[in-house]
Order: sequence, then C-alpha cells, then structure tokens
Amino acid sequence: MKPVRVMSVFGTRPDAIKMCPLVLALEKDSRTESIVCLSAQHREMLDQVIRRFGVKPDYDLNIMKPRQTLYSITNDLLTGLEPVLAEAKPDIVLVHGDTSTCFVAALAAFYAKIPVGHVEAGLRTYDRYSPFPEEMNRCLVGRIATLHFAPTELNRENLAREGLTENVVITGNTVIDSMKYTVREDYRFENEVLASLDFSAGRYVLLTAHRRENLGEPLRNICRAARRLAAEYPDLHIIYPVHLNPAVREIVYAELGDVERIHLIEPTDVVDNHNLMAKCTFVMTDSGGIQEEATAVGVPTLVLRTETERPEGLSTGILRLVGVDENVIHDTAAKLLSDRDFYDAMAHAANPYGDGFASERIIDAIVAWKENN
Repeated sequence: MKPVRVMSVFGTRPDAIKMCPLVLALEKDSRTESIVCLSAQHREMLDQVIRRFGVKPDYDLNIMKPRQTLYSITNDLLTGLEPVLAEAKPDIVLVHGDTSTCFVAALAAFYAKIPVGHVEAGLRTYDRYSPFPEEMNRCLVGRIATLHFAPTELNRENLAREGLTENVVITGNTVIDSMKYTVREDYRFENEVLASLDFSAGRYVLLTAHRRENLGEPLRNICRAARRLAAEYPDLHIIYPVHLNPAVREIVYAELGDVERIHLIEPTDVVDNHNLMAKCTFVMTDSGGIQEEATAVGVPTLVLRTETERPEGLSTGILRLVGVDENVIHDTAAKLLSDRDFYDAMAHAANPYGDGFASERIIDAIVAWKENN
C-alpha cells in the first residue's frame, strides 16, 4: 500500500502543542506521508511551539489580523484552504479540538470531499455558548468527521449519545505525548523572569486567563482574587503569562501591573510552560489544555470557568471548578495555601488522559481505515 497522505491543519498554540507530537510520529512512520498546513490563527504563540518541536510547515496561510473576528478567521481560512487542498490532494485531513481553524478546515475538507479525522473528539459541555465558539465548533466537526479520535471512554460515550459510533477510537490525549518531549527535572528556563526566580524559596502559582467568555468583569474578578492572595501570603509568587489579545492585556495590566510578587510575563513557550507547571504549588486557569497538562504532572488545578469539557479530572479530584466569582476563587486558593489536608487531597498524579502513546494509536487507526477503504 502506498503511504497514506495525511494533512494536519492547525493554527493556535494549544493546537500546536497537541498536534506537533503527532506530526513527528507521522513523519517517522513509513506508512504515512505527512503534510502540515498552518492557518496561523495565532501567529507568535504558534511559532514558539513549532520551533520547539522542529516542525516545518508545507503550507502557511498566515491569516492572523489585528483584532480579528470569527467572521474574518472563517472567511480567510475557508478561501485559503481551497487551493491548498486542491494542490496537496491528501487522503485525509486531520484537525484538532475545537478552534475555529479546526471547524473551518473540516468544512473545507468536506467541500473538497476529503475525509476528516478529528483529534480530541467527543469533548462536550452541552452548552452551545460556553465555551464560545468552541463547543459548537467541536460538535459540528463531529458531524463532518469520518474518523473520531476520542481521548477517553467518556468522550466516546458523548459521541455515541449523538449517534456517532463508527470509526471511533479511544487514543488518550496527545498532550501527554507532548510532555514526554518537554518535562525534565534538571530543566533551566529560557524566559528571563522565570530563570531569575528561586523555586525552592516560597510558593509559586501559575495563573492563566484569556477565554472570550471571561473578558470584562469575569477577568477583573480573577485579577482581584489574585491581588488579594498576593497581599495575604508573603511567600506567594503568582506567575501570569499574559495572552497577546489586547482585550486581555488591557484588563490584566490595569489590575495587576503594580502588584508585588505577581509576575506578568509574555506568553511562555511550551517547554518553559510545562516545566513551570511541574514546579508550581498549584495552577489557576481557564484554559482547556492546561487542565490536562497540570493533571499529568500531579498539580492541583482551579478551573476558572463555570463548566469543563474535561470532567475526568474532576472525578480524580485534581481539578476543581471555581467559576469566576472573586470570593470563591480567593477562598478556594487560600484553602489550598493554608489547609494541608485539602491540598493533599487534590495533589496526586492520577492521570485519566492517557499514557503518552496517543499518536501511535491515531496513526494505526488511520492506516487500518485506509486499508479497508
């Protein structure tokens, strides 16, 4: 059988973290021919990741614009992919997760009558507007995709409830594959601020918040809770890599720019970020992928959202939903800092998201599908 031509399309930092190990595995496997197409829905943060993994794109649509909208992303990516798909002629297009790049690339492949494989399929909150537009993106991709790569059994069950039972494979999450490349005990940070900190003295918390639905008052609440925690615990350092979105940066720097021991830094690259998580006392985040990454290194994580599509972490106890109320965030974080039993109940390395071999399972499933079709 000729090698299967597999085109991976992605364009954001979180997607790249999870797709790069799969791309590397595709490149090594003689049964597949790997083609990489970047949308560059995010530009700088995407480039950080692909440089770290040594992934070289075959196509780069470079669609990012200042203050881009869902409309502009959709339009630019859909029209940009048409000639790429016509030229590359892949046997299958792989998309990841729930970004606008994921949805639009799947739609473009469908228009070209090219089968789609959905990596990280079956995550659901069952609220179409939260996270927005991610929940609807992944649901729509589920209707388009031919192959569904579900990280967990619960994800498979979600798909089955929607009538999607054919070509569903439980693979684990590729982010665990990614961390095999990145986390090291003797790691030295490249970020100058992180390299200057003494992680053996004091306690460190990683904070990230950038989701569209948290912009405005929810993000201000998160920042105010962080300000209170820094004031109350003199040994506490809060490290906040601030997203490049101007709407995020305006609020964060206004609320936290002058607070001692809150370190506002530029977005860290994937290797710095994974090793930072491993050194932190706990994590506070509204990110999806960080919920899995922090779980992989056994770090308690407070989820700054009202719902999560990753309930497996909640069931192990290492994740806790705290929403976006200032007092709830503050009080739960303070309990982690002051109640050892509460902390120990959350801090363990039970990882429901995989064993680090998701990429190999995905490739095996693609090859088996191609042999039978």
